[in-house]
Amino acid sequence: MIKRLDNIKLHIGVNERELLKIAQKSLKKPVKYFKIIKKSLDARDKGNILWVYSIAFSDEPERQKPALEKLKGSPQVAVVGSGPAGLMCALRLVEHGISPLIIERGERVEEREKTTREFFEKRILDPQSNVQFGEGGAGTFSDGKLNTQTHDGLNRDVLEYFVRFGAPEEILYLNKPHIGSDKLKSVLKNIREFIVQNGGRYLFNTRLTGFNSSNGRLKALILQNTRTGEESELQADCAVLAVGHSARDTFEMLYGSGIKMTPRDFAVGVRIEHLASEIGFSQFGKNYKLLPAADYKLVSHAHERTVFTFCMCPGGVVIPAASEEGGVVVNGMSDYARNGVNSNSALMVQMRASDFGENLFDGMEFQRTIERKAFEAGGRTYSAPVQLYKDFAADRISQNFGEVLPTYSAGTVFAPLNEVLPQVAVSALKAAIPDMDKRLRGFADPSAVLTGVETRFSSPVRIERGEDLQSVSLMGLYPCGEGAGYSGGITSSAADGIKVAEKIYGSIKNHMIFI
Repeated sequence: MIKRLDNIKLHIGVNERELLKIAQKSLKKPVKYFKIIKKSLDARDKGNILWVYSIAFSDEPERQKPALEKLKGSPQVAVVGSGPAGLMCALRLVEHGISPLIIERGERVEEREKTTREFFEKRILDPQSNVQFGEGGAGTFSDGKLNTQTHDGLNRDVLEYFVRFGAPEEILYLNKPHIGSDKLKSVLKNIREFIVQNGGRYLFNTRLTGFNSSNGRLKALILQNTRTGEESELQADCAVLAVGHSARDTFEMLYGSGIKMTPRDFAVGVRIEHLASEIGFSQFGKNYKLLPAADYKLVSHAHERTVFTFCMCPGGVVIPAASEEGGVVVNGMSDYARNGVNSNSALMVQMRASDFGENLFDGMEFQRTIERKAFEAGGRTYSAPVQLYKDFAADRISQNFGEVLPTYSAGTVFAPLNEVLPQVAVSALKAAIPDMDKRLRGFADPSAVLTGVETRFSSPVRIERGEDLQSVSLMGLYPCGEGAGYSGGITSSAADGIKVAEKIYGSIKNHMIFI
């Protein structure tokens, strides 16, 4: 029988081996099974910061989970997109004996890493393989943050999959788990190897350009090789559409194919950078050096538009994240160690249909317009427009950096962000930053660097699906994940992918032969 103990408190710096001693003392027998279930930080008293644990243990070894059923003669299932939603969907299909074909417009992660580095350093953009497109999706370059506001029961499955394929086991119990972009790339390779070994296939550098259907049911996918331009047709019993929030050309193709979509509200903003040491001191006091890099999560209602931080990267960098020529987009990334000089987060302002229009693609064009303004302000070279907070607040162009130096690798140009962002966003940010400083001292640091623009917070459209998770317009097509408008972030997207896989399996299992 597994026993559990909660609310175990250890002072920072105490070795976690003390937890095993506590388990042995409670059990009064040799411990053969031991796991940390939860680990969080109690920093309410900065002079007495504590780690708080929940542990599970037993005098019996852990039982192995029973193997899932396997199917013989499985149907042709295509998964379009290899981000968190697509990969987790493919993994669950493999475990159900269904061998998927994964179609990815970008490159495998080894090649993609070289291509993105070339963009970061030489500003040579590949519109088909970049921070948004390629194996792992946009999450590959985000540090693998796995905390989520959703309470889907599949979230645990997501974490266990990541650990199974090489992520640190601590993500199973940390309050705010992350993998790190450096470790995430190895995890992606391991997932690919497992899928291929179990009958799955990948088509990289391949873009979905259309469908063939009969009587409202999917029959085939029309594909194009992004390197050669060669087109082909792939017979498919069903297809999972997990294309991510930046597949604008795919959204336009879907509309032209009669797939029902609706517009969505979204947010736009900037990246704000501070010294990691200053954030650490503000959060933890003088003990911050004994702790992991500090994070934060802030919301402000000082303006009639909600402003919030998102995708906070402790000890991370701001990266170029454009996927279209002639536009500047930024994102944040950190490695597992999170030991960079700066910390950054997206600082986002909620936009409404009244800002950009009611038509399906008005939001998408609104995003694109902001990105092109940023491109112009940055000198048309993919350098990013930046401004110190003190100058942004005073409506003047910055002249010199202070203590905080920007980490955006493609270069920066001092420019007025109020000429790039919508005016409602500018006024909201001016009200929000000093308001957030009331809860996180130093957030309104005059030398904090604002880098524009962050526009890919979420998909500007939703691909409508029914209770069976199929498109309401085309049977056999399963919209999935962030690009379809049903999730936000790695964990919720991955959980949606598993959910779709279970629906596909459930719809076909009665017609298959079990082995």
